[in-house]
Amino acid sequence: MSNPFAHLIEPLDPAQPGKKFFNLNKLKDSRYERLPFSIRVLLEAAIRNCDQFLVKKNDIENILNWNVMQHKNIEVPFKPARVILQDFTGVPAVVDFAAMRDAVKKLGGDPEKINPICPADLVIDHSIQVDFNRRTDSLQKNQDLEFERNRERFEFLKWGSQAFRNMRIIPPGSGIIHQVNLEYLARVVFDHDGYYYPDSLVGTDSHTTMIDGLGVLGWGVGGIEAEAVMLGQPISMVLPQVIGYRLLGNPHPLVTSTDIVLTITKHLRQVGVVGKFVEFFGPGVAQLSIADRATIANMCPEYGATAAFFPVDEVSIKYLLQTGRDEDKVKRMKKYLQAVGMFRDFSDPSQDPDFAQVVELNLRTVVPCCSGPKRPQDKVAVADMKKDFESCLGAKQGFKGFQVALDHHNDHKTFIYNNSEFTLTHGSVVIAAITSCTNTSNPSVMLGAGLLAKKAVNAGLTVKPYIKTSLSPGSGVVTYYLRESGVMPYLSQLGFDVVGYGCMTCIGNSGPLPEAVVEAITQGDLVAVGVLSGNRNFEGRVHPNTRANYLASPPLVIAYAIAGTVRIDFEKEPLGVNAKGQQVFLKDIWPTRDEIQAVERQYVIPGMFKEVYQKIETVNESWNALAAPSDKLYCWNPKSTYIKSPPFFENLTLAVQPPKSIVGAYVLLNLGDSVTTDHISPAGNIARNSPAARYLTNRGLTPREFNSYGSRRGNDAIMARGTFANIRLLNKFLNKQAPQTIHLPSGEILDVFDAAEQYQQAGLPLIVLAGKEYGSGSSRDWAAKGPFLLGIKAVLAESYERIHRSNLVGMGVIPLEYLPGETADTLGLTGRERYTIIIPDNLTPRMKVQVQLDSGKTFQAIMRFDTDVELVYFHNGEKIFICQEENFGGGFGERLRTFVI
Repeated sequence: MSNPFAHLIEPLDPAQPGKKFFNLNKLKDSRYERLPFSIRVLLEAAIRNCDQFLVKKNDIENILNWNVMQHKNIEVPFKPARVILQDFTGVPAVVDFAAMRDAVKKLGGDPEKINPICPADLVIDHSIQVDFNRRTDSLQKNQDLEFERNRERFEFLKWGSQAFRNMRIIPPGSGIIHQVNLEYLARVVFDHDGYYYPDSLVGTDSHTTMIDGLGVLGWGVGGIEAEAVMLGQPISMVLPQVIGYRLLGNPHPLVTSTDIVLTITKHLRQVGVVGKFVEFFGPGVAQLSIADRATIANMCPEYGATAAFFPVDEVSIKYLLQTGRDEDKVKRMKKYLQAVGMFRDFSDPSQDPDFAQVVELNLRTVVPCCSGPKRPQDKVAVADMKKDFESCLGAKQGFKGFQVALDHHNDHKTFIYNNSEFTLTHGSVVIAAITSCTNTSNPSVMLGAGLLAKKAVNAGLTVKPYIKTSLSPGSGVVTYYLRESGVMPYLSQLGFDVVGYGCMTCIGNSGPLPEAVVEAITQGDLVAVGVLSGNRNFEGRVHPNTRANYLASPPLVIAYAIAGTVRIDFEKEPLGVNAKGQQVFLKDIWPTRDEIQAVERQYVIPGMFKEVYQKIETVNESWNALAAPSDKLYCWNPKSTYIKSPPFFENLTLAVQPPKSIVGAYVLLNLGDSVTTDHISPAGNIARNSPAARYLTNRGLTPREFNSYGSRRGNDAIMARGTFANIRLLNKFLNKQAPQTIHLPSGEILDVFDAAEQYQQAGLPLIVLAGKEYGSGSSRDWAAKGPFLLGIKAVLAESYERIHRSNLVGMGVIPLEYLPGETADTLGLTGRERYTIIIPDNLTPRMKVQVQLDSGKTFQAIMRFDTDVELVYFHNGEKIFICQEENFGGGFGERLRTFVI
């Protein structure tokens, strides 16, 4: 069907009639001028893709009427321009595509019709680990080990890049997905098939929102949604409220973008922005570089919003030129955005659109800070760090407590390392990592760290040798300007050598600590500390032996590494003494903003971006040398422990299955608040005594070959065993941290997987009880796939993080929510009851259903299927895509409108 808005099409330049766009100003609708800029992107995509089937005229009217409809839970479609994936989440997606081809062939179709329709980029950045550090060959050593461990995964991904059209793979060693996206992949404006339109995307990593800082609307989704988008389907979303975040003033010279984003994270967690867009405006925005804005947008998942949008302005245009984008293309981008009313001047309040709510922050009020010890939203001013940590030591076990008895606060343990004696205490820093796209994408904080290192070395300061220091830049550009500006040798002298280009410590790939350090921590029962410039510090994520982890700017990471402890007041206590015996304070070595900006202007130049990115797809010789099969169907290796055909496709049918009530379910786990996807499906170390380790050992692997859970996401047998395997999981059944539970029929304490296996063998369904913010953290589809494979039919929680709830829906695991004001405690639930959940045939979004206990007690819960499309997902089994029939061959016709997998 022709587009009913075709009359809006016109050439951007009369001299180039073949280059057209949908001119939204021709709508002549005053409502458009009042829309938030982020909603204008949704509107343009709906108008351009309007086909009266997937996107209807009524959808456009609902978006135009956003001011009214934002409060009504109205469902609208969104077709992003592209999809981005990292390898931990990308491997399962490619595995699914490979299995889809097998399934279509089995049904008599043409498997080669299964390809991404929407362009997809997969950046390999999650595999490299910090095995080697503090040596000049750390980078090469870690990259060699990365290929040794992940060769099979990489061969599979290389096969995928050749077998599937419209899928590009960025090889390992290129950088971190979001920084590569910001510096290279982002178009800002697409020029495709004769049309200009805004760049937009969804990604299988929650920090996809980083690109919002450049004015490209994007956010993280579950792997299931991403695969549907890749197959040409729109995302079905509730038209979001948009919170206007007004920024005023100028930041203090000592404040970094890290301090700003940690302040905003705490503020917006208090405001409550889950499921909403945040759009930044006000004169303070103009004071922020694109790198600053990207840092703020990056941590959007930590403050709970769906997107954190900075509309394009002159600063954006300058950044595009600075990063080596083509000047003529940038001019056309600006012309297009001005033509459709999507270009901002933040100093002009007349351009401010309507918002659902406005909150504000004066940047001048921001002070240097960290966040921790267990959550990103728990901001602590640097001036209060010592006092706060000591308070946490004695506080009750929780997000701000370790429950260490007062008479043990000064416990210590001595140990020998490199033939010297050292002492650890509570608060001792054992990991100091400059890591993560959140910060390494920002030249100001990276050069600030380098200049601080230079001053520290010149003052005679050092870092204790047992502290695991590392520098993992988000792209080769960072190394380029650190080297050219002359600060790299000073970073190296303090132990911050480049160890790899990838996420590394930020996602838990911190590698092993020295055995002597681990023994001192465990024997002394010490609360050891990791300090990192990352975006998450949930329990058990950074390293199993660092119970406290603090997020900090790169300069502060170095400062705490030099201090060797977080129990220091930088204003009153020195970092050390110089060669003359004089005390050296942090203020003595902290670089000024003028110093940093002078170096940045001289060394962060377009030429370096061009040099790095023009060879990004071919520079890795190990990748180039990989042999990959050329078959269009993947040849599964039954002995592989990395890549395995998933079970989700085994009972493929085109029949729609009616919903079934859950009868007599046991509770597998009784959990509290803020259970993260790291708790549910850890990405890091595979413990030697875990079910996953037993599986690998039985197949002849040694612990050195285990690799990480994240690298094993192409194998469902391992991932099922890794579900709820986080050593910091707190299960109310046990009242202690352990990846275990009680098998209720027998009363036996078992690993979670082993208990689930016994329930499944007995044919008994399972549910999970949880508190607030269930599933917060990474957009980890295995945090839904894993529970599904354990036989979990539903989760009953007080609230959910957006992406995880969507993933549960996609896997057919029912997200149930207590009614407002009700919790497990108010209802008197212990978790030892058996639960029957009555599911009617005529389901509607957010429907209330009845829950019956074996005691005879009943209560209601909200079934969190928020849209009609989500109900279709649920009705059609474990995993579904509503696919257009042209994706398939073999004469399926209309019955392939619904393709169940």
